[in-house]
Amino acid sequence: MKYIFVTGGVISSLGKGITAAALGTLLERRGVKISLQKLDPYLNVDPGTMNPYQHGEVYVLEDGAETDLDLGHYERFTNVKLSKLNNTTTGQIYEAVIQQERQGKYLGKTVQVIPHVTNEIKNRIMRVAESSGCDILITEIGGTTGDIEGLPFLEAIRQMALEVGSDHALFVHITYVPYIKAAGELKTKPTQQSVAKLREIGIQPHVLVCRSDHPLTEEVRAKLSLYCNVSIEGVIEELDVQHTIYEVPLMLQKEKLDALVCKYLKLDLPEADLTDWKAFVEKIMHPSHQLSIAVVGKYIGHQDAYKSIYEALTHAGAFLSCGVEVKKVDAEEIEEKGAETLLQGSDGILVPGGFGSRGIEGKIEAAKYARLHHIPYFGLCLGMQTAIIEFSRNVVGLTDAHSTEFESMTSNPVICLLEEQKKLSSLGGSMRLGSSLCKLLPNTKAYEAYRRDTSRERHRHRYEFNMAYKPLLEKFGLKISGTTENGELVELIELENHPWFVGCQFHPEFQSRPNCPHPLFVAFLKASLEHRKKTHS
Repeated sequence: MKYIFVTGGVISSLGKGITAAALGTLLERRGVKISLQKLDPYLNVDPGTMNPYQHGEVYVLEDGAETDLDLGHYERFTNVKLSKLNNTTTGQIYEAVIQQERQGKYLGKTVQVIPHVTNEIKNRIMRVAESSGCDILITEIGGTTGDIEGLPFLEAIRQMALEVGSDHALFVHITYVPYIKAAGELKTKPTQQSVAKLREIGIQPHVLVCRSDHPLTEEVRAKLSLYCNVSIEGVIEELDVQHTIYEVPLMLQKEKLDALVCKYLKLDLPEADLTDWKAFVEKIMHPSHQLSIAVVGKYIGHQDAYKSIYEALTHAGAFLSCGVEVKKVDAEEIEEKGAETLLQGSDGILVPGGFGSRGIEGKIEAAKYARLHHIPYFGLCLGMQTAIIEFSRNVVGLTDAHSTEFESMTSNPVICLLEEQKKLSSLGGSMRLGSSLCKLLPNTKAYEAYRRDTSRERHRHRYEFNMAYKPLLEKFGLKISGTTENGELVELIELENHPWFVGCQFHPEFQSRPNCPHPLFVAFLKASLEHRKKTHS
């Protein structure tokens, strides 16, 4: 069993998750079984209740775990299927330690960071290694070296490296080498100080992955090697990518990072075959068509709030040899300026999920605009619910139709909590989370997209379509095209007499992969291409 520990220094947002995932791509393509893990130093038990403006999107795994968005990168870049074990937070660690103390499992000892907290962290790492049956576990430590909350995690991985031996543990430190325009040169001092911080607690990086917007000169590489006590071949250049994050594995392979990892861990493995990966990147870089897709959300100001959606559009676009320009539209702005002003010229409209009433009327207006102008519409989770509300109000004539999430006293609750959910007091307890079977109905656009009878899809929502309104809405042209296995809950809806208007209660973006795009995203972009051809002919 081999362990790779990925840390970051100098500044946050360096792309540790993408780098760890890209390294996973390279090692997996060399024929070894890998797994990836994220250790997050924040005190929240999980990011499920965190504002996307604070933390970006919440990525949901098959088992329903609400996790850090980096786990999305791990699953997209590799073939691993992750579980709740693969994301650990300080909150989880301290919760477990305190529970054990209350149960008397420490036999009256004084409970301390070392050894009790660090032992719990090491147990979490070992549990992933054992349960996944992997050959190599890549563990990313969140935050920045020097943060006080990250110290127990760094101490734990230092201990682990000592325990498993030097041939079985590797430290990769991702750092930033800034270019100072006034001086006309790259500066290594921030990296030197970051590595010094690591060495203070006993961690000597084997590899430096240097993020920069300028190429590293031989002089800079030599300087980093000397002052950071890293071999010259261990100084890896990682430039800002020109087109897409999927260039990163190709860049790191060119820098021979995977070969170096194999050398340090004494692994004799064949070269990584990235033929299909290169072809995928080529399609992104040189598309045959272009599309403009409006994404109407309430967290548009944060570039990572809808990360998986943007990536799913990229995957489907590459599959169709189509470049996708994402037009980010704030739902609240639609309420102020009108849908026509902000959505005119869009080839397709996508409304993602979300919680809370802010921007809801803007999302409803986006659905109305797509319906009236016959523009392809794709509603995800809340985006399906807002489409149902709009249809109920403006087609069926239920003018006060709403969701009880936003208007608890509405006389037409087309979206509501199920009776059994109303008995639950905890927000998390009333959520439908994780993967479940969706039964697809024939002679629908959804069935045409999937070309099969069922699909397993991931969920993260609380409110459901009110089945009492099913006969009335169907009478006016709303078609239910997917349900849960027992037929009691609605999973997919679409509109008759519209080129492509589909809403799903689940989150298909979490299952899209570079060379295996989700069928609904592909169908949506196909319809958008058709719409563009008609409007531009």
